[in-house]
Amino acid sequence: MTDVSVIGCGNMGGALLQGLAEVEKYTLTACDLDPDALEAVSAYSSETTSDIDVAADAEIVVVAVKPDVIEAVLEELELSPNQTLVSIAAGVPTDLIEKYTDATVVRVMPNLAAETGNMAAAVTAATVTDDVRALLDEVGEYVEIDEAQMDAATAVNGSGPAFVFYLLDAMTQGGVEGGLAEDDARTLAAQTFKGAAETVLRSEESIDDLIDAVCSPNGTTIEGMNVLWDSDADEAVVDAVLAAERRSTELSGGGDDE
Repeated sequence: MTDVSVIGCGNMGGALLQGLAEVEKYTLTACDLDPDALEAVSAYSSETTSDIDVAADAEIVVVAVKPDVIEAVLEELELSPNQTLVSIAAGVPTDLIEKYTDATVVRVMPNLAAETGNMAAAVTAATVTDDVRALLDEVGEYVEIDEAQMDAATAVNGSGPAFVFYLLDAMTQGGVEGGLAEDDARTLAAQTFKGAAETVLRSEESIDDLIDAVCSPNGTTIEGMNVLWDSDADEAVVDAVLAAERRSTELSGGGDDE
């Protein structure tokens, strides 16, 4: 069993605790000053505490707090060189964190699907350790990237779930307008997104080839795809990702924040 502590038990910290609890390979300590936050994750934790010194005893310490308070947390957190600090604070660069700790610093951009073992994450290739790779592998898929690409990753997999929910809702409403009950349309749309995503992960074919595989000449799918191809839907999604990336850059101090 590997000792892991999570400091900050909000949405993302809680999702990570829930996902890791399912695999039963980790002793999990949840740390937060909010009693309600600790209560919410108590079922997924071996121990809950408001004492940061208790959390600091773990082999892997995950700091899952908001970027504007991470420096205050780091000032109180004393770790040794044989420990690993995993930061999931958006926009906070590794070199800033390293000023506050002797631990190995690994920066990760995860998403909330960690709670179901379906997380998409990006991790800094230059500092990631085998222990962190193993941890991420237990709760989903991850890619190793240069830190300079982290803003782009934040937009794709960090903000991306909201964009997918938006598209899923549109498909649901299309089903409702066609006569389906809303619950039925939602289930069909959600499972379709899930299945399509799994197909992409398992296939070596291009996205265009996968689309062609679903489209029969003069069939229903090609009729719908023609509407999408004639629209600006793809450009709108690209613009949404780029807008999120720009905002991530601004928050990390890499751009002018007006």
